[in-house]
Amino acid sequence: MARKVILDVDPGIDDAMALCMALFDPELEVVAVTAVGGNCSPEQATRNVQAVIEQLDPPRWPRLGAASPPDDGLPVDGRHLYGADGLGDTNFDVAERQHLHPSEKVICDQVRDASEGSVTILALGPLTNIARAMARDPDLNALIGQIVMMGGAVSGPGNITPAAEFNVYCDPVSAQAVFRSRSTKTLVPLDVTNRVVLNYDIFNRLPDVSTKVGRFLRKILPSAFRGYRRQFGLEGIHVHDTVALTAVTHPELFSTEEMAGDVETLGELTAGMTVFDRRQAPTWRHNMDVVTDMQTDKVTDVIISRINAAAARAG
Repeated sequence: MARKVILDVDPGIDDAMALCMALFDPELEVVAVTAVGGNCSPEQATRNVQAVIEQLDPPRWPRLGAASPPDDGLPVDGRHLYGADGLGDTNFDVAERQHLHPSEKVICDQVRDASEGSVTILALGPLTNIARAMARDPDLNALIGQIVMMGGAVSGPGNITPAAEFNVYCDPVSAQAVFRSRSTKTLVPLDVTNRVVLNYDIFNRLPDVSTKVGRFLRKILPSAFRGYRRQFGLEGIHVHDTVALTAVTHPELFSTEEMAGDVETLGELTAGMTVFDRRQAPTWRHNMDVVTDMQTDKVTDVIISRINAAAARAG
């Protein structure tokens, strides 16, 4: 039976790439795609979720959730990497929808409608929606099967400040609430996701423009390569969110360790930093599994093969 998943995303080219893989994966039942502000504004994130779904037109459309701003606003966005619209300035047309429910309501509804413990939430953006869903429904922690979060860093530097990773930095208060929750959690940090770099030869391995997935990816990916070269001097791109998705679909390629993690919310230099009690005699209680290693070449191959499989199924 297919695994029920909610994808909480802030598209973002990387998120869009993960959606290409997930929406056509026969081992996943994507019951909802919920938008959150991060790589772009909440309004644009909501529009981008609609755009991706409409462009790909999967056989089973998930419920969609609309993003709203975090309580303290977004301190940063990803337009320097992904263009003004978050999808490489493609400006896809979308059908206007009048009554999209807030993302946190959609999350609560889908978890409640499923059998207990059967839904996995894959959080690929800031944790705003997850924290709000938990606040809205205090019993949600016990009903969610697992939350897999892309974010944070254990031993390495951040990618938005010297201390903080982008998703956590965007809404550290919500991240702290989710880290401290009683839910079953797995963190996929930068330490691991940074190891996968897709180079220009990816275009020789992508499905061609005769397929919906190939046509869509070939429109959005060039902007990501330009952004990474301009911002970081890299001749390639990181695909953090597709790595996190692969950790869900192919856990055998990843190693994890139980850790005690928390989030700094107030530090002048360290706001958004993920902190782990790794002392010889720790006093914090373990509260999550953290991915510490992966078979990088195999993960990369899985990403490419799953994209091509998605294209074959999508037509």
